[in-house]
Amino acid sequence: MKSHDVRVWGIRKRPYKTPSYDVRWKVADTPPFSETFRTKALADNFRAKLLGAVQKGEAFDSETGLPDSMATAKPSLTWYDFARSYIAMKWPHAAPNSRDSTNETMTLVTTQLLADRPGRPADDVLRRALRGWAFVVHAPDEEPPTDVANALRWVAKASLPLATLKNPADIRRVLDSLKLTLSGAPAAAETVRRKRAVVFNALAYAVELGELPENPVTLVKWKPPKVTKEVDRRVVVNPRQAGELLAAVSYVGGYRRARGRRLVALFACMYFGGLRPAEAVALRRQDCALPDTGWGSLILEKSRPTVGKRWTGTGEVHDSRGLKNRAANETRIVPIPPRLVRMLLAHIKTFGTAKDGRLFANERGGVVASTTYWRVWDEARHLALTPEQAASPLAARPYDLRHAALSSWLNAGVDPTEVAERAGNSVEVLLSRYAKCLDGRQDVANRRIAELLGEDDGQEDGPGAGP
Repeated sequence: MKSHDVRVWGIRKRPYKTPSYDVRWKVADTPPFSETFRTKALADNFRAKLLGAVQKGEAFDSETGLPDSMATAKPSLTWYDFARSYIAMKWPHAAPNSRDSTNETMTLVTTQLLADRPGRPADDVLRRALRGWAFVVHAPDEEPPTDVANALRWVAKASLPLATLKNPADIRRVLDSLKLTLSGAPAAAETVRRKRAVVFNALAYAVELGELPENPVTLVKWKPPKVTKEVDRRVVVNPRQAGELLAAVSYVGGYRRARGRRLVALFACMYFGGLRPAEAVALRRQDCALPDTGWGSLILEKSRPTVGKRWTGTGEVHDSRGLKNRAANETRIVPIPPRLVRMLLAHIKTFGTAKDGRLFANERGGVVASTTYWRVWDEARHLALTPEQAASPLAARPYDLRHAALSSWLNAGVDPTEVAERAGNSVEVLLSRYAKCLDGRQDVANRRIAELLGEDDGQEDGPGAGP
C-alpha cells in the first residue's frame, strides 16, 4: 500500500561517546521508520532525498517506508547469503585457523539473525549445518547430507535481511552474543575480541559492496571484555619442577610403548629452547646444529599447528606455515644449552627421524598431534606434582614450558632484546607479558633505593630515628 501522507522529522543526535544520527519519518498511520548514520552529513543526505521525493509528489510504500526512487537503495540481501559470499571471498587467502575462527563467528551470528518460522531444525542440527557445511568451501560435486540440506533450506528462508544490522539494537544484540560460545558457555575475553574483529571486517566488506551505507558496529557503544596479556605467574615452574616433569614424561605409556619417551625431547625444546609447541613439532634434523660438546643451535623455519582437515584444504590435520610474526620463509636461530643438545642426540639415536627429517613423529611416522602431547603432559603432571599442584594452574599446558623458559631467562638477567630474539617476540610484548613473572625485582629495587638514600635496607629504624 502506498501513500502521499508523509511526515519527515528533523535529525536526532544520539549522545554516545561516538555519536550517531537518526533520520525518522512516518508514512500514513504506520509506525515511524528510522535510519541511523555515523555522521550528520550522511543523515542530512538521506533526509534530503526523502524530502525531495515528498516535494515531487512521490507515493511512499507503507511497508518499506520508501518512495520508488529510493526503493532500489534498500539492501535486499539476507545476512545468510551475505555471510556465504564473505566466506567465499576470504577462504582462498586465509590461514586455516582464520578459516576456523571466521566460520565459528559466522555460525554464531547467523543463529542470532533468524526469523521465527515453522520447521526450525534442532539446535545441534542447525549448528552442524552451518559450521560443517554452509560456511566451509566444498568441492563443487559435494552434496550435503539430507538433514543438513533441509536445515540450510530453512536457514535461507528464515535469515533476516542484512539491513537489519543498521538498527543499533540489532547490532548490539549480535555483539552481545559474541560473549558466549556455540554451546552457550561464557567465551574467553580473547575469543570475544577475535569474533568482534571478524564481525567488523565482514560488515566493512558489506559497505565495500554497497550493501550498507556504513559499518553498523561503529554506531553502538560496545566494548569487548578486557584481555589480560600478562602471563599468570602461577603457571611458571622452577628448574627443579621442570626436571621432574620431564622425567615423569618418560614414564607415560610404559617402556615398551615409549609413548612418553618419544616426547621427552619435544617438551625439552619448549623448556630449554623456549620453542612454541607447533615449532617444536616441525623441527627437522637438518635444522639442528648438535655438536658433541658445548652449545648447539636450532634454525626454526616452519610451524605445524593442529587445525583440522576441514580448514587446511589439503586433507591433512596439520597446517604447514611460517613462523609466527615473521615473513614467509624467514628463519629464527635459537641457541640451545648442552643439556638439550645431549637430549636431542639421544632422541635421534633411539627413535631416528621421520622420512622428511622431522625429529618428532608418532609411531607411524606422522606429525605428532596436539591431542597426543596434551594427553601425555596431563599424565606426567599427575605423576610429578603433588595433588594440590596438579589441581592448580602450575604448568597446566605444554605451552607453559615456554613461559617458564622466557621467565627464567629474564630472571637470570639475560638482555630482554636477546630473549625476545630467541623467543620470536618483540621486546615490548615480552616485557608486557612476563613482567609479573620476574621474581626478586622488588627486592632489587628496594636495595638500590636504600643505597641511593644511604640507608641499610636490612635493618629497621629504631624509635626516635630522624628522617
